[in-house]
Amino acid sequence: MTKKFLNDNNVGFEYEDVDLLSGEKRTDVLREVYRLSGGYSFPVIVVGDTVIVGFNKEKLQQVLELT
Repeated sequence: MTKKFLNDNNVGFEYEDVDLLSGEKRTDVLREVYRLSGGYSFPVIVVGDTVIVGFNKEKLQQVLELT
């Protein structure tokens, strides 16, 4: 949902498919996710200093100034 929303709104983004990672890279990404969000829920979206956990259309529109 998040990728579709961002693509539909022509917002460029970078992402990691954590499920496809392994070894040290996966461990590093999971540590960063936990550091940012305090848990292991996905997606974790970072826009500037704002961290959004889970798909939240309204919050994304606000932070990305789409409304």
